[in-house]
Amino acid sequence: MDLLNAIVALLNFVIIPATSYGAQLALGALGVTLIYGILRFSNFAHGDTMAFGTAMVILFTWLFQGMGISFGVLPTALLALPFGIAATAALVLATDRAVYQFYRRQKAAPVILVIVSMGVMFVMNGITRFVIGVDEIRFADGGRFLINAGEFKRSTGLAEGLAFKSTQALTIVTAVIVVAALFWFLNRTRTGKSMRAYSDNEDLALLSGINPERVVAVTWIIAAGLATIAGTLYGLDKSFKAFNYFQLLLPIFASAIVGGLGSPLGAIAGGFLIAFSEVGFTYAWKKVATYVLPESLAPDGLAQLLSTDYKFAVSFAILIVVLLFKPTGLFKGKAV
Repeated sequence: MDLLNAIVALLNFVIIPATSYGAQLALGALGVTLIYGILRFSNFAHGDTMAFGTAMVILFTWLFQGMGISFGVLPTALLALPFGIAATAALVLATDRAVYQFYRRQKAAPVILVIVSMGVMFVMNGITRFVIGVDEIRFADGGRFLINAGEFKRSTGLAEGLAFKSTQALTIVTAVIVVAALFWFLNRTRTGKSMRAYSDNEDLALLSGINPERVVAVTWIIAAGLATIAGTLYGLDKSFKAFNYFQLLLPIFASAIVGGLGSPLGAIAGGFLIAFSEVGFTYAWKKVATYVLPESLAPDGLAQLLSTDYKFAVSFAILIVVLLFKPTGLFKGKAV
């Protein structure tokens, strides 16, 4: 029984939360890696694109709720998601036309575009805060749990109750669907193949008759979609606060770089590696250890390697180690 209790505790506090968080980071890192692989610069405004997209979803969610429209046991935010994606895509396309296009035509160095993206980041952050405010917002409605801890304990007789939130399940399922759709699009459609060709060799792609402006526009639209979906799933799972998405920029970039910047597969692997590392290093292992170890060996303290205040330090440490010993990441990047 103690072993079963340990497994349930591990599922509750490490495996399920880390899998859900990893899916959110993977979707965010996919947007970063697409921009890098095709437009050839690191977009530091991606975190605030996520924040803006989520803010738009929240506004449409409130609109639907005010009209008495809901999605049953599922969050109303799912109905609002397409509208949020459309608003975010319009913003990033307008930003590209007003800002990035000039530097692209000037053949500006990637570092210039990175600096420009930082300026865009601050502007988008200001817009988001102006539109929706700075307070913490919880907008998840519908059913709260797929598996309720109390019911699980009563039905199994275990001391530990398994809790599986509906938002965690939704995150995992949505991430699988989005990733599968993205890989199908990149590998099977004509536009996706054009994007890959443009990423591999821009000059050769242009000679082949590929329209660069169309490739750029589609890239921004997909990145906006990924950012909005990732941000919304994160907000549903936890809560929305505009500044939190600025903080998410570090683990998202760490995920993309650790996996191999420019590699979609690497972004996914990096997202889960960062998520499990953050959760594993900051979890207090005392409960699990008490179940599996003899009483004489059970820890007196929390058995916590790092405080939760230092979870982003884990991302940073992993990022530094990878940059020192394997700069191309786990999967060789720089190509879609």
